[in-house]
Amino acid sequence: MSTTTKTLLVIAALAAGTYAFRVAGVLLRDRLVLPDRLRHLLPIAATTLLAALVATAVFTESGRVALGVARPVGVLVGAVLAWRRAPFVVVVVAAAATAALLRLAGLP
Repeated sequence: MSTTTKTLLVIAALAAGTYAFRVAGVLLRDRLVLPDRLRHLLPIAATTLLAALVATAVFTESGRVALGVARPVGVLVGAVLAWRRAPFVVVVVAAAATAALLRLAGLP
């Protein structure tokens, strides 16, 4: 079996698993009763996970600590715009432009 075939099979399996998890959530929503404490913690857990993913993407590169200020400042600009409820396209373009301009100015 070629590498391309294996890769496509892995992608298909992951897609099927993702779809199954999402469908299970919809189908089991009314059947599954969660304790109040857990229902309260689920949104907090989702926010915490998202913050951890952002921090990992901002401060690491190839498994090592990323040096430089361009990426963190770009993310900060995007975060401020998102907090101010700017349109998503504006948030992404402003964050990318900020990082690009800082790198163009010679900052890592």
